[in-house]
Amino acid sequence: MFASKKDIVGIDVGSSAVKIVRLRESRGTYHLENIGIMPLASETIVDNTIMDSTAIVDSVSNLLKAMKVKTKRVATSVSGHSVIIRKISLPLMSEAELEASIQWEAEQYIPFDISEVNIDFQILGPDARDPSQMNVMLVAAKKDFVDDYTSIFVEAGLEPIVMDIDCFAVENMFDYNYGFVDNEVVALIDLGASATSVSVLRGDTSIFTRDIQTGGNLISEELQKRLGVSAEEAERAKLGDRNIADVDPDSVDEILVDAVENLVQEVQRSLDFFSATSSDDQVSKIYLTGGVSNSVKVKDALEERLGIPIDRVDPFRNVKINEKEFDSEYLEAIGPMFSVAAGLAMRKVGDK
Repeated sequence: MFASKKDIVGIDVGSSAVKIVRLRESRGTYHLENIGIMPLASETIVDNTIMDSTAIVDSVSNLLKAMKVKTKRVATSVSGHSVIIRKISLPLMSEAELEASIQWEAEQYIPFDISEVNIDFQILGPDARDPSQMNVMLVAAKKDFVDDYTSIFVEAGLEPIVMDIDCFAVENMFDYNYGFVDNEVVALIDLGASATSVSVLRGDTSIFTRDIQTGGNLISEELQKRLGVSAEEAERAKLGDRNIADVDPDSVDEILVDAVENLVQEVQRSLDFFSATSSDDQVSKIYLTGGVSNSVKVKDALEERLGIPIDRVDPFRNVKINEKEFDSEYLEAIGPMFSVAAGLAMRKVGDK
């Protein structure tokens, strides 16, 4: 099967696995073509920094080969300490004027040397409180950090066409599957293995984003340490398996409560910070995604703590799926792990 000029494959290189999604668009509807996942050893990526690029190149290449994907053009994304996302207020100006002055404007908001970062922006519209000002979403990523990720794909013989930010890829996936409602304020919480991202949107506009450097690994590590079990057994216990040899189910639940509490507190802090800085907007609904959203304990603890209705996201909700090729139950179970990759697969050549 030959790749068309428009074909892009979405590749999410996470700390625990490489995830790949390929979609085909036809008359405004996406159809699932391929999906695949390849676990990575725990020390391959630490704190979003690539420690073993060869292992990732091999994983990407082997996975694409196993999936029989011929497309060379990829959309991928980054997140973490080396990425800064800020909503800033600037005097009203055209996009061209901002393009010309963004380096200078950005210097005040970015804790890195301006020559060391790639900068992008999106004008969000006039500032409701001051009509002479406009709100702008400013994004900066350290060049060497982006280059480390880009070089993986080049080494694997691929062509990175789109470099996105994880939380924007999730927003893209959410828009297609759930749609934005004008003025409705929702939070998208992406619970990954080593990091959690919180995005708050009003309608289709991103008004707050925050990366938390803690995720599901925290829960697994706590179970492993306190129960003296293997990483695999800890993972099973985290997802609800209570039939692990020589392990008391009650002690598993006790440890889970403690570990989940830490994660929930971090999420609550982010949402409290959002509420404190934007008194007009209150989150009315939360959507959970990422591998850890499969944990009922995490969902229940968040719902109880925050007092806000929570739904688990299905990134393939509006994607057409051929039931002869894909097991829908399996897709539903693994779906949340593929939110970033699905959002990337929906990108088009030339997207900002």
